Amino acid sequence: MFDKNNDTDKLVAANRILAREDVVDAFGHVSLRHPDNPSRYVMSRSRSPELVEFDDLMEFELDGEVIDDQGRVPYGERMIHGAVFEARPEITAVVHNHSYEVLPFGITETPMRPMVHVASVIGKFLPVWDIADKFGDTDMLVRTMEQGRDLAGTMANNNCMLMRGHGAVVAGRTLEEAVTTAIYLQVNAKILSAALHHGTPKGLSDGEIERSQETQFSPLALDRAWEYFCARAGVETAQGQD
Repeated sequence: MFDKNNDTDKLVAANRILAREDVVDAFGHVSLRHPDNPSRYVMSRSRSPELVEFDDLMEFELDGEVIDDQGRVPYGERMIHGAVFEARPEITAVVHNHSYEVLPFGITETPMRPMVHVASVIGKFLPVWDIADKFGDTDMLVRTMEQGRDLAGTMANNNCMLMRGHGAVVAGRTLEEAVTTAIYLQVNAKILSAALHHGTPKGLSDGEIERSQETQFSPLALDRAWEYFCARAGVETAQGQD
C-alpha cells in the first residue's frame, strides 16, 4: 500500500487543478504510476476530480484489478490508464478528460497541431482513436483491457491522443508534465478554433515544437506553471521534479 507523501499529495492536487482549469468536470480522471511499484498505479475512487482527497486514492494492478477496495467503487475507465502504463514504461502519469474545446477535433477532419509555444507540449502529432473501428457500437467507454490496449496502440509514443466522440488521453513522464499538457491541449484547441474563423492558421514547425517543448518541460517553466496552477486551485504546492 502507498503512504501519504509528496507523490500522493501531488496526485490530489492534480485532480483539483484539472477541475479548476475546466479540463475535467464531473467526469475525467488522472492517475500516477505507483512510486514504489511500477507494475501498479494509483488513482481516485470514482469521484468528481474537484472533490478528490487522499482517502479516495486506490491502488491497481496494470490490468485494472483493485488492491483492497475497502468498499469503494473504482472508475469504470481505469483500463485507459493501465493500458498506457503497460505499453509505455517511461510514462508515470495519465490524464483522461472530455474537454469540450478539444472534442471537435476528434470528430472532424481538422487536425490538432500546436499553434503557440506553450502548447508545444502536446507534441507534433495527435492520433484519433475510434472505438467503433474494432468494437462496433458501444457506450463509448473503455471498459476492458482489450479496448485499452487497442487505444494505447493507436496512441503509440505520442503525448496526446483524441478519442472520437469521447475526449482525450494525455501521458506524461511526470505528473506535472501530464497535467500541464492536458491544460495546454485545451488552450490550443481554443486558439485553433478561434484562428480558423480568421483564415488559415500557421502552426509551429517541427523544429519549433521540439525546441519549445524542451523549454516548457524544463524546471524553468514547469515548476513555475505548477506553482501557478496549484495557487489557482487552492492547493499546497508539492513542487519540484523527483
